[in-house]
Amino acid sequence: MYEAIDSYVRLLLERSTPERTAWNIEKIRQGKPSDWNYIDGCMMTALLAMTDITGKRVYADFAERVIDHFVQEDGSIATFDAEKHSLDDINEGRVLFQLYRETGKEKYRLAAETLRRALDSQPRTAEGSWWHKLIYPNQVWLDGIYMAQPFSALYARELGGGDTGDIVRQVLTVRDRMRDDKTGLYYHGYDASRTAFWCDPETGRSQCFWLRAIGWFSVALADLMEILPEGADREALAPVYTDLMESLVRFTDPETGLYWQVVDQGGREGNYLESSGSSMIAYAMLKGARLGLLPASFAGLGRKTFDGLIEKKLSFTDGELNLDGICLVAGLGPENNRRRDGTYAYYISEPVVKNDAKGVAPFLLCYTEVKRLAK
Repeated sequence: MYEAIDSYVRLLLERSTPERTAWNIEKIRQGKPSDWNYIDGCMMTALLAMTDITGKRVYADFAERVIDHFVQEDGSIATFDAEKHSLDDINEGRVLFQLYRETGKEKYRLAAETLRRALDSQPRTAEGSWWHKLIYPNQVWLDGIYMAQPFSALYARELGGGDTGDIVRQVLTVRDRMRDDKTGLYYHGYDASRTAFWCDPETGRSQCFWLRAIGWFSVALADLMEILPEGADREALAPVYTDLMESLVRFTDPETGLYWQVVDQGGREGNYLESSGSSMIAYAMLKGARLGLLPASFAGLGRKTFDGLIEKKLSFTDGELNLDGICLVAGLGPENNRRRDGTYAYYISEPVVKNDAKGVAPFLLCYTEVKRLAK
């Protein structure tokens, strides 16, 4: 099966160019060319990890082609608009640091500084958390922790800038404001102003535990625990990470090891076992066990989820491998899109697709962790 997965990724690369990537289903459906975006960013991160674990340059070479298509010699980034103040648009920048180390291209360092300046001007809530986007004032989403905080930590480690204490404060604010004490799970979003149509007017929280949002947060925590140096900042995040991983175990599907689109509503009509969030959680568990941050048993839990994905979500169609069961997109608002209201009915209504990078990339990251275990 490992050879089949490698072939699957290479086929996706063969069908992709920097202007049109085969795994960005949103852009394909919209009929728009690729731009600087978090979806391709997730895949670039996975491709670099694939080269690291397999030694095959084909993956990293494609990632470098994509980044070179957007990053100019002066460090400006084509299609990146800092005035949007979108944390999503920071994510693709996390690969700049490895590419800079490996190639020495100065434009990668300059591009990282471009994104760091954008974060420096990102609006914040009164508590000091970055708004998810300008169009979502005073809102903090779990997604945004993944989109921006690992980049911020890498910038501090690689280029010596930024405040890692700020990273910790923002994560701890998420824990304090968005964690449910009963389940240990996290709500998708939080409005610090408590005025958004989708939020509880007393707590500011959204209504449901959306799997991929929790998945983004899980991956962010796992990556931050690896990026941050040993010390007070890392120690402050460790209990947040271990608590979430331990809480999630209670909600896994016992047969497959997968997780439900609305995490705590397993078996409810319309709910389904979703691939992207399941891959993210498996990756976070496998990585934590490898780093010695989680008990060794979590490697087995993560491996069971990975095997469940292979058995239930990977399929051969017309002689080709496909990863199915991926929620295309979900969000909260904005005001002019009240369909995205954070209810159970909303989360199960979004399209389910094949081969989108929001599922493929974490599946590949999970795959690289499984291969590390075998070494």
